[in-house]
Amino acid sequence: MGKYVKFGAAIALGATLAAAPVAAQDTTKEATSAETPAPVVPEGGAGAVVATVNGTPITLGHMIVLRENLPAQYQALPDEALYKGILDQLVQQVVLAQSVEGKTSLRDKLAMENDQRGYLAGVALQAVATKAVTDEALQKAYDAKYAKAPEVKEYHAAHILVKTEDEAKALKAEIDGGAVFADVAKAKSSDGAAANGGDLGWFSDGMMVKPFQDAVVALEVGKVSEPVQTQFGWHLINLIETRVKAAPTLDDVRDELAQEIEHTAVEAYVKTLADSAKIEKPGEGFDPALLRDQALLDK
Repeated sequence: MGKYVKFGAAIALGATLAAAPVAAQDTTKEATSAETPAPVVPEGGAGAVVATVNGTPITLGHMIVLRENLPAQYQALPDEALYKGILDQLVQQVVLAQSVEGKTSLRDKLAMENDQRGYLAGVALQAVATKAVTDEALQKAYDAKYAKAPEVKEYHAAHILVKTEDEAKALKAEIDGGAVFADVAKAKSSDGAAANGGDLGWFSDGMMVKPFQDAVVALEVGKVSEPVQTQFGWHLINLIETRVKAAPTLDDVRDELAQEIEHTAVEAYVKTLADSAKIEKPGEGFDPALLRDQALLDK
C-alpha cells in the first residue's frame, strides 16, 4: 500500500513510456534545435488548461513541474514520448484524489502537512544555498583552505612483510647480494601487496603506522631499510621515490568548496530564523517511545 501512496498514479506514465518507439529516443538535441521551430506557447502560458477532470483543471504548468522532477532517464526521452504519459498520469492522479475526497484519515492529513512543509523548507534552503555560492565566495574559501597550506611530502615505497626478525635479516642479505626487491617480495612477503612486488603506492605522513613511517622518512631514495618491527610483523622497506604534492587547483575542489559554503550558509540561515522565532516545545517531556505508537493516529 505504501508504495502507491508514495509514488501516486505512475502507471500511466510507465505504460506510455514503455510503449514509446525506441527509434524516437535517438533524436539528438542538436538536430532538434537546428530543425524544429520553437513551440507555440498557448494563451495563459503555464496556466493554460490541458485537461479537466470533473471540473478540476490540469494546467501546462502542472505538466512542466512533473517533468522536471522525473528521474534523469525519463527526462532524456523525446518530448512526444513524455507528453501523453505525463498528461495521463496527472489525469489519473486527479481521478484517484477525487475518489478519496472527504475520506482521508488523520494520518493522510498529517503526511500532507509534512510533505508541504518539507517542500517549502527545501525551496527556502535552495535559495540560500544558490545565493551563497559565488565566484568570490569560492575564491575566498579556496584561499583560506589551500593558499597557505604547508607542502605535503609523499612517499612511494614497497615492502616485504615476514613474521620474524631473522627472516627479515636473511632476505635483506639476499637483496644486498643482488636479489631484486620486487622478486623477493613476490616470493616471500606475506601481505596482499606481494603480488605487486610489495608496492604500496603513494602515501603521506600519518597514513602508515609510526615505526614504518619513521623508517621511510629516514631512508634515502633507492635504499632498503634494516628490518622494522610493527604490530603486523617485520618489514623491509624500499623507498622508490618521493615528491611534494601540489595544492589542488580551484577547479579541482570547486564542488567540495561549494558544498562547504552551502552548508555554512544554510546552517547560519536556519539559526537566524530559529533565533528570531518564538519556539515553544511542550512535548519535550513526552515519552520518546510514543513515536512508535501508530495506533494514536486511529483515535
